[in-house]
Amino acid sequence: MKMTISYMKLWHLLLDRHMTKLDLKKLSGVSTASIAKLGKGENIQTDVLLKICNALEVGIHEIMETVESVPKSESEN
Repeated sequence: MKMTISYMKLWHLLLDRHMTKLDLKKLSGVSTASIAKLGKGENIQTDVLLKICNALEVGIHEIMETVESVPKSESEN
């Protein structure tokens, strides 16, 4: 079983708070490139994640989680 990181919790949190990705960028001070990486589910440096946590006043477990990755052959069906 292979695990990946999911930022779906972050996107749900932003929706609950009626915030956009631009709002998150301004509040946290992270770059547009970092926000784009999060949107694509790519790896991100931990200091960026901590900036987001501090800005939103949440713990790391409230913005991300590990999920089982789906093999490409299964995800293409």
